[in-house]
Amino acid sequence: MINNSINKILPFVKNSSSVGSQIVRFQSAAAAVPPKQTKTSFGGLKDEDRIFTNLYGRHDWKLKGALSRGDWYKTKEILLKGSEWIINEVKISGLRGRGGAGFPSGLKWSFMNKPSDGRPKYLVINADEGEPGTCKDREIMRHDPHKLVEGCLVAGRAMGARAAYIYIRGEFYNESSNMQAAINEAYKAGLIGKNACGSGYDFDIFMHRGAGAYICGEETALIESLEGKQGKPRLKPPFPADIGLFGCPTTVTNVETVAVAPSICRRGGSWFASFGRERNSGTKLFNISGHVNNPCTVEEEMSVPLKELIERHAGGVIGGWDNLLAIIPGGSSVPLIPRKICEEVLMDFDSLVQAQSGLGTAAVIVMNKQTDVVKAIARLSLFYKHESCGQCTPCREGTVWLTKMMDRFVEGRARNDEIDMIWELSKQIEGHTICALGDAAAWPVQGLIRHFRPELERRIKEFNDNNKGIELDKLAKYANQN
Repeated sequence: MINNSINKILPFVKNSSSVGSQIVRFQSAAAAVPPKQTKTSFGGLKDEDRIFTNLYGRHDWKLKGALSRGDWYKTKEILLKGSEWIINEVKISGLRGRGGAGFPSGLKWSFMNKPSDGRPKYLVINADEGEPGTCKDREIMRHDPHKLVEGCLVAGRAMGARAAYIYIRGEFYNESSNMQAAINEAYKAGLIGKNACGSGYDFDIFMHRGAGAYICGEETALIESLEGKQGKPRLKPPFPADIGLFGCPTTVTNVETVAVAPSICRRGGSWFASFGRERNSGTKLFNISGHVNNPCTVEEEMSVPLKELIERHAGGVIGGWDNLLAIIPGGSSVPLIPRKICEEVLMDFDSLVQAQSGLGTAAVIVMNKQTDVVKAIARLSLFYKHESCGQCTPCREGTVWLTKMMDRFVEGRARNDEIDMIWELSKQIEGHTICALGDAAAWPVQGLIRHFRPELERRIKEFNDNNKGIELDKLAKYANQN
């Protein structure tokens, strides 16, 4: 159909000196739409469809092992097809960012393809992975590092980038060692560096170890840290695609997002789009932790039912499914959902948004009925208070207030109207900060109140019943002093 359309417009552009480029742009615009999904059930990914074939480190992670698993196959041909072709395939695949935000990757990468103004372009890989419950990127870097190295090269070619910087969390010692060894092997084999893969394209990769700050997972804070400054988010605009690392156009993207790019180019965007529901395409690494019989990281199809994911891959909830209390489905920064919702929800962006939560990093934290859910959320509030960079007043002050109030809620040392007060406080933090750390601090508390308000009220009543006399004595003492 696309070819027929091109034939129809050929007579009108045959006198143009740029017929070929016009046709390429027409093809890109027309073809970059993921195909319609006809499947109605999801899950049960076959082994031949897995991208990360050494996720558990059972095979050789070095170059020889990577080549035997199909990495670096026809990479030169992919590079020679050019940036427009690569971006078009990524758009067709429907790939969305795997770092939490879920922004369409093909569209994001295309922002870099503006006319050059002489400044070099950079690709920055966010390998900080500080989100509690998340343990997917470290598995890629430790056991399949060449997936990321090749992904950097392909993504860099799509953006016209001069170099890639991998910003890796400082605590990841083994991961950074393996990544550096893989980079050295790729340089030695001529796969990256000058004339990468014999394609005529020059591309370098550099490793940079962070110091463990959660805030450096935010793209502009990461850039600040990479430049040797304090890791504090920048105001946007300007966005990194205009003024990023060293003042040059930059794209910051997640490890998993980049690592799947070569497989998409080799097997086709339509193949990747055949998994998952529309707007939620592809395969995904899920991390399952907490009260399950077999905590694991597993590659599965997008839109797999949450209950099936836990039962099939994690051995079910400790004490059985009826013993489930709640699940945090996408890392600590998304609101929890109770068992009733967990039975029906699908593990993709749209389904979890409808359930008033989010896919985030797909880090599934399972809590059974032996969990003190109020104490668990209070602990998360303490984490976000500790990790706030202090730049924005709502976050700097609000996270302290959230932590103090949540500590009292654990004991029940509060009033019923304070539940509405902490809800209002969370709303004053959410959406009022430069970066999303304020939202991340507010959402767990909101999820707790939305689904477990009766538990908060029960604790408050129990505490007041047990301590009525003590509280009256304190009030009397205070009155006498004043």
